[in-house]
Amino acid sequence: MSGEAAARVRPGRRFGALPVPAGVENLELELPVGVLTALRAPARGAAHGTALLVPGFTGSKEDFLPLLPRLAERGWDAWAFSQRGQADSAAPAGERHYTLDDFAGDVLHAAALVAEVTGRTRTHLLGHSFGGTVARAAAIRGGRETFADLTMLCSGPHGWPGRKADEEARLRAAGPHADLWTLDHPEQAAAAAPQDPDPLSATDRFLRERSLRTSRDGLLGAIAVLADPADSTPLLAATALPVLVAHGERDNAWPQEWQRVMAERLGARYEVIPGAAHLPNEENPVATAHLLSDFWSHTR
Repeated sequence: MSGEAAARVRPGRRFGALPVPAGVENLELELPVGVLTALRAPARGAAHGTALLVPGFTGSKEDFLPLLPRLAERGWDAWAFSQRGQADSAAPAGERHYTLDDFAGDVLHAAALVAEVTGRTRTHLLGHSFGGTVARAAAIRGGRETFADLTMLCSGPHGWPGRKADEEARLRAAGPHADLWTLDHPEQAAAAAPQDPDPLSATDRFLRERSLRTSRDGLLGAIAVLADPADSTPLLAATALPVLVAHGERDNAWPQEWQRVMAERLGARYEVIPGAAHLPNEENPVATAHLLSDFWSHTR
């Protein structure tokens, strides 16, 4: 690892109330947009390869806390980062800074930095939900020189006009400091005024803090991406990257049929994860880790 790379990847601090499993590191990645916060679970024993995980709408790197150590146990050097505007990552002001090109560019910069740190040229890329849209755009731009493969987790081929229109309307009506957790939980938000003890559970405290720290401009930019009906499946197919399309058996964020057909069009592996809905990384991390490890083992 070069000295420059070492200076751009440095220890970070835990964000929020959720415990970080043993063996998982908090990091900061210095990228052109600013500091994006990350988690890393180094492989236990010899590493088979490196994985980079991208969270979805309203999410953050902490969405992968249950999954990261299980990937490390299986020999994968697993990294996850909060996208621009998410939680404690850099959040430039203005919706113009949250286009699909911006989000995908951050993935490419993060992948390049991770490759320099680890010495492994190509990365296994995974995007969850909105993060899948971002990861797909990054994969199209980076191709096989940058990525070993792509996993679309609970993510469809395109959006549709009016998607999340209710969230957009409420965010715009509530003003520049609005956050979705407060808008969705007005009674809890009122009860969560500073006091001792805090009446919320650790999970709810985390969700509250993450929402308060998440950029409203970033959410509005992501909503615009999710409402775009343009289908980039042919461009992804042209990269010849191996692709895994997977979702929970109860996933309803994208029509499951869309995801299955997307896999067919790509000649991709298609899997349904039992005991999970839209968050297999949290709802069934053991099965998800097993599936990912099997897929990556065949493409590395």
